[in-house]
Amino acid sequence: MSLRSTPFVEHHRALGGKLVPFAGFLMPLQYEGIVAEHHAVRRSAGLFDVSHMGEFEITGPGAVAFADRLVTNDIAGAAPGQVVYSPMCRPDGGIVDDLLVYRHADKILLVVNAANVAKDWDHVTSLAPRDVTLENQSEEVAQLALQGPRSVDILRGLVPQAVLDLPYYRFTDVTMWEARVLVSRTGYTGEDGFELYFAAEHADRVWEGVMRAGKEHGLKPVGLGCRDSLRLDMGFCLYGNDIDLTTHPLEAGLAWTVKLAKPDFHGKAALEKAKAAGLTRKLVGFTVAGPRVPRHGMEAAAGGQAVGTVTSGGFSPSMERGIGMAYLPPELAKNGSAFGVRAAGAELAATVVPRPMFAGAAHSQPKKPQASEG
Repeated sequence: MSLRSTPFVEHHRALGGKLVPFAGFLMPLQYEGIVAEHHAVRRSAGLFDVSHMGEFEITGPGAVAFADRLVTNDIAGAAPGQVVYSPMCRPDGGIVDDLLVYRHADKILLVVNAANVAKDWDHVTSLAPRDVTLENQSEEVAQLALQGPRSVDILRGLVPQAVLDLPYYRFTDVTMWEARVLVSRTGYTGEDGFELYFAAEHADRVWEGVMRAGKEHGLKPVGLGCRDSLRLDMGFCLYGNDIDLTTHPLEAGLAWTVKLAKPDFHGKAALEKAKAAGLTRKLVGFTVAGPRVPRHGMEAAAGGQAVGTVTSGGFSPSMERGIGMAYLPPELAKNGSAFGVRAAGAELAATVVPRPMFAGAAHSQPKKPQASEG
């Protein structure tokens, strides 16, 4: 199957980006290196191309009610201009995807994971009532994520002050470089920052404008490699690794996104049943001792027995140690619990710690909204 390109692929090539296949796209893994780019986002700012993500627009008199039934979180109670992070479930509670829901005054925008666009579109359209209209805008929309503590400084003078004053998980529309841009105070790194959505035809002028404005503030182009290490610092779930159709939101630590008081939503009955029965496993964050790092798929063990699986793992440049996430039995999922991670004949000593594992980011408090990616 041939790989697709985002509107920014020539900019990645010109800047020396290492392009790799990801979710059917040719995407930059890194430019000068994952660790350097990770630190750039934590200390100044980085610019991610996230145009591989999918966008579905819902319009019509039933748009809000449909979106509210579609996902586990509260959309009906969200105000226009608010972004809501939420899982979207099957009737059995399995997670179809985790996504962002943008509530406009007159429509709903769903932003879904790149690898799930086709599956999500089938799921959403199969459930749509007659009083809504759906449009898959994924091919027409470009998206950039400007992340890091200098993000506000970079946009200052380019947008009205009201944009810089947006609270976390709020959005608005502005004009930048003659392009209409949806600007949201969201991201996938735990740092302050913005995500910009605009028509793909404006890609060059927006990329060049942001990079030009960010030059004096240490802005660097950054790739998927540090995107993964940054989100792992925060304990943010990655679809396909930490959550999928075989997991449900309660065991994934996403209970704060499940509003069981809502009249109805897809998966509600199954999640009510799971809550009443009690969890059989929980997704936890952990750190490991020593120089080796955990990896996705490694076995978690205790008392000589396999007790779970590492879903995400790697080296954290922020913490200078190996960190990860794993599903463990409830009795081992308490902070401070010790277990082992089996790696190539050795066993790494691991300790359960709170998510996020890194507490030094701007939005590192528990139960803060997450961004979707995968």
